[in-house]
Amino acid sequence: MQDCLFCRMHRGEVPVTKIAENAHAFAIRDINPRAPVHCLIIPKVHIDNAREVEWSHAETLAGMFMLSKDVARVEGAWEPGYRLAFNVGDAAGMTIHHLHMHLLAGRRLGPEG
Repeated sequence: MQDCLFCRMHRGEVPVTKIAENAHAFAIRDINPRAPVHCLIIPKVHIDNAREVEWSHAETLAGMFMLSKDVARVEGAWEPGYRLAFNVGDAAGMTIHHLHMHLLAGRRLGPEG
């Protein structure tokens, strides 16, 4: 998608501070954090949301999870623990329609965040 915000970030058209990156994904801090640590792990290929995931995306998804481990270490969340979550669709709070994983930490998280 040409006008997707996350695709534009990946292409360098929208400046963003990446806190970590690998061949499949990059990570940024959420601009509206829900926890002291709230980062987004974003695949470099456009996938609209988790409903659109196919077997052909397996390497991309693995890359996202591997990057989340790096982000947890960088953000000091590795040892105390962290949550990984995907929002799927508007009713779940998805505001940018490009698959992304939230990493939340920095406080005790309740059952719903």
